[in-house]
Amino acid sequence: MEKARHIREPWSDRVSIVVIYIFLSIILLCVAYPLIYIVSSSFSSSAAVMSGKVWLFPVEPTWYGYQAVFQYQQIWTGYLNSVIYTVSGAIISVALTIMMAYPLSRKTFMGRKVLMWALLFAMLFSGGLIPYYLVIKSLHLLDTRWAMILPGALNIFSIIVAKTFFQSSIPNDLYEAAQLDGCNDTKFLTRIVLPLSKPVIAVLLLWAAVSNWNSYFNALIFLNSEHLYPLQLILREILVLNNVSTNSITLSPEQLKQFEDMKTLLKYSVIVIASIPVLILYPFIQKYFVKGVMVGSIKE
Repeated sequence: MEKARHIREPWSDRVSIVVIYIFLSIILLCVAYPLIYIVSSSFSSSAAVMSGKVWLFPVEPTWYGYQAVFQYQQIWTGYLNSVIYTVSGAIISVALTIMMAYPLSRKTFMGRKVLMWALLFAMLFSGGLIPYYLVIKSLHLLDTRWAMILPGALNIFSIIVAKTFFQSSIPNDLYEAAQLDGCNDTKFLTRIVLPLSKPVIAVLLLWAAVSNWNSYFNALIFLNSEHLYPLQLILREILVLNNVSTNSITLSPEQLKQFEDMKTLLKYSVIVIASIPVLILYPFIQKYFVKGVMVGSIKE
């Protein structure tokens, strides 16, 4: 048996590969460096951060920033609120999306084209902020948890992705076979379609969870009570307004002065803590993510 000859790549292909690797490395550096800088700053002393000594690794490592976070009760209240909004909002969003996308994927559903045009119109045009606020007010959702969950529960782009996934991945022959066995639409959806739709469900969950976790605008205009504020709104007050209430912190005068000097350090610590849930969630559904997006993006 003759040994397989090594096929040499053309010189132009080698240059192209090198250029691609350099380009991807630059993108990786642009994306990774801010994250590394934030983590390093959160573990550095406030003096080192303020003086610009932190570049890549922590300078004068300390836990003071995280200790201040642990003592700031409002952050943990916001953390709990964000978890509630994210979990409940993601579940409701995925449920509503599937309940609307599945009928639209069935060619026997009368009026589905009209509904799709109406959804596309609603996705491209909106009534504006004031009518949006008046609708939420008329529904008596102001200053309630539902104001953070219901308004953004139904995402039209997610409906289109889920509809396309059902059309391309669930063959009509399977539906006809289920009908012959006496299976109605509800049983077909719950027992056949949903088990076969794990990739797109994982994508919808991730989109809804990240959107709810990062949301602060609805809280800014709909919520008045601080005990309902999500973590991102607390983070905004720290980052943008530089407003950190010390009423919920039990510190001595010396510690209080030190805390005032550590507001910049506190910002980085809160950013790291706020990013942890998404970083933990993503690896578990990453294997479904690419498949769900690609299959759900195929044009009908």
